[in-house]
Amino acid sequence: MRQLLLILLIAIITAGCGSSSPKKESSYVSAKNIPDLQQIRESGQIRVVTNYNSTNYFVYKGQPMGYQFELLQEFANFMNLRLEVSVNNNLQENIDRLANGELDLIASNLAVTREGEQKVAFTEPHSYSRQVLVQQAYSSERSGSSERIHNELIRNQLDLGGKTIYVQKGSAFVQRLRSLSNEIGDSIHIVEIPDYEVEQLIELVAEGEIEYTVSDENLARVNLNFYPNIDIETAISFPQKQAWAVNRNSPELLNAVNNWMVGFKKTARYQRIHRKYFENRRSGHIVNSGFHSIKGGQVSVYDDIIRAESERFDWDWRLIASIIYQESRFIPDAESWAGAMGLMQLMPQTAERFGVHAITSPRENIRGGMQLLQWLDERMSLRIEDPEERLKFVLASYNVGIGHVLDGMRLAEKYGRSPIIWYDNVDYYVLNKSNPKYYNDPVVQFGYCRGEEPYHYVREILERYEHYKNVLR
Repeated sequence: MRQLLLILLIAIITAGCGSSSPKKESSYVSAKNIPDLQQIRESGQIRVVTNYNSTNYFVYKGQPMGYQFELLQEFANFMNLRLEVSVNNNLQENIDRLANGELDLIASNLAVTREGEQKVAFTEPHSYSRQVLVQQAYSSERSGSSERIHNELIRNQLDLGGKTIYVQKGSAFVQRLRSLSNEIGDSIHIVEIPDYEVEQLIELVAEGEIEYTVSDENLARVNLNFYPNIDIETAISFPQKQAWAVNRNSPELLNAVNNWMVGFKKTARYQRIHRKYFENRRSGHIVNSGFHSIKGGQVSVYDDIIRAESERFDWDWRLIASIIYQESRFIPDAESWAGAMGLMQLMPQTAERFGVHAITSPRENIRGGMQLLQWLDERMSLRIEDPEERLKFVLASYNVGIGHVLDGMRLAEKYGRSPIIWYDNVDYYVLNKSNPKYYNDPVVQFGYCRGEEPYHYVREILERYEHYKNVLR
């Protein structure tokens, strides 16, 4: 009896211990509505956020570029996914959006830390870099003199005691400075700035508005090209891993990124991308160009004309700029094999129809192209109410002619797909209008066409338009 009572007592205590304190889950660990690799594959796209700066992501001469952007393109192509890029330089907002399933991936120079691992799952590092102090090597020239005023530089981390350092809010720089403050046994006044990215803080140092900030060394060395009066030689950390981040509840996606990253970093292609943005001295020339979205904010020399003509017809000038890039690369006297001419590649009969007398005149050519777009939009509005969806049909019609697009709509309806949805519906039949099965179909009125061109034309223009919206007003 005593043995039986003892066994029952142990069982009661054990059961009580097992249920007395439920595990507390982190607010960042919730599998609800968090897509993993299978759901991402089914959607056909991967949603990514990156930093808008002179190395990660920008537009130059109408073309999206950047270290992170090119890596992302390589990964998306490898996974056969469409890349949906958004821009946000607020790290905490990006982490929150990743946590609630609005994003699949944060692609930037995230320093891998234990504190960060409580919030996100870091991928294999894409690079390594130290954190460095950014300070003025010399201040502005004296008025009426070419003499530089050299500043006393901090070379010993102990001298940071009592100094005020401005850093991006929520960044790994904050954590490192706190640790450094403990290590030197003195206070470092850390001011976290929520609305400024690292490069903006570097610019404030160069202009003398603040004394110090912190940057990863790779980015700081790029900024030396266009802020020669800064000093970045004082390291405040050992080399650190820099990685992307996914949600902690997306292990399959994490595994896919890691496997790709490990292999891709061994390729010559990766080495070329890294050298292009971090080791090429011409990068300073590119950033200082008027055609760089950060410094000059221009897509082309015709931006003012594009804006003015777009406003006349109430279209977004960035969309028209994307069309012009696709049509002519902003070359005003460009001529195609078929005889189309000018920035918007008007056929002579189209130019005559819309009153374009000087077909290579940038303003007249753009105005004629806008009139054609407006005409196509009015025709398509009789069939498609949704303006965003209608735009795809208008673009395809601009490229290949409205007749072939109407044929695609009739084919889609005949074969049980939606005639008023472009992607994965009408675009499929336009793409395949070079197939006798389709161009000989009784519902087809305009016969054969090379459907591959309008199929890619729509996608490329709209993807570039999204990039322009990310970085251009």
